[in-house]
Amino acid sequence: MLRWEEREGGRVIICSEYPILRQLVSTTRKLIQSSENYASKIFNAKLNEEDLILTKEQIIEESEGCDGILCSITDKLDSDTINKLPKTVKIISNFAVGFGNIDIKAAKDNKIIVTNTPEVLTQATAEINILLLLAAARRAKEGVNFAKEKNWKWSAEFLIGKQLTGSRLGILGMGRIGRAVADIARSFGMKIHYYNRSQLSKHLEMDAIYHKSLESLLKVSDFFSINCPSTKDTKHIINKNTIKHFPDGAIVTNTARGDIIEDDAMVEALKSGKIYAVGLDVYNGEPNIHPEYLTLPNAFILPHLGSSTKKTRTAMGDLAISNIEEFFKTGDCKNRVN
Repeated sequence: MLRWEEREGGRVIICSEYPILRQLVSTTRKLIQSSENYASKIFNAKLNEEDLILTKEQIIEESEGCDGILCSITDKLDSDTINKLPKTVKIISNFAVGFGNIDIKAAKDNKIIVTNTPEVLTQATAEINILLLLAAARRAKEGVNFAKEKNWKWSAEFLIGKQLTGSRLGILGMGRIGRAVADIARSFGMKIHYYNRSQLSKHLEMDAIYHKSLESLLKVSDFFSINCPSTKDTKHIINKNTIKHFPDGAIVTNTARGDIIEDDAMVEALKSGKIYAVGLDVYNGEPNIHPEYLTLPNAFILPHLGSSTKKTRTAMGDLAISNIEEFFKTGDCKNRVN
């Protein structure tokens, strides 16, 4: 299933049965080929060529004798898994900007540093966010179905949707991705409102209007973009009680994390018309999707494509590798999250 590669000049994962004792890194998922080539030049790389999704037990087994792990958002490294990792593991490099799949406290307790891949996926994710806004507003799911059936009849009121121009866009989480979404949305003539842990500087805020509470933001959001991290405070923050504050017929998109939305409440709002449409790229328990999102005509869904461009996925892989290299060269990494 997994293959060992040994390269001159490398510095990562190595198992004791191999004659050249250099650090060895276990890669839990297959990367873009150029990134795997890069890893093999720097480390002794243990590659998952078949791109199998490893169980927790397999992650532990495959990391035996290793100094580092390069994992992805699909790998759930909870406290039990981390506590059972070999003591040789000193770094977990996550192939993602988020790190909710890793128990950060458990890693710290085991003296393992965790890194992520910030900044490199900002623009690609923002582009998908805008796609979701447009697709939800212009009833793209229904349109595709009509086109496939080849039996639509045009009329002046056929698939009438909503227009972004001049509408108010509320952004939950005005970090790098949120600001990139705002930049693109301005080109559509949208008016930007946001709620964040703190107000941005005037330089970053530009013409956006800051709201001191989520409720205040929701009340003015004709369109609403979720771009905040998943935390104990944001889990299911969009729920039955908060949805009622939206203007009737609001449109909601999510490219952040699925657990920010309480699905049953959102489905109910979609059926009642309180929410006009949603555009989703992330889900609770993905790849398992709430079944009603699959059938509702006003739910436009994608299979977590936010960073899915060759340029971005390559940059993410290269950064995840560079994080490990930096750690073994210096003992630290600028992208560590613990």
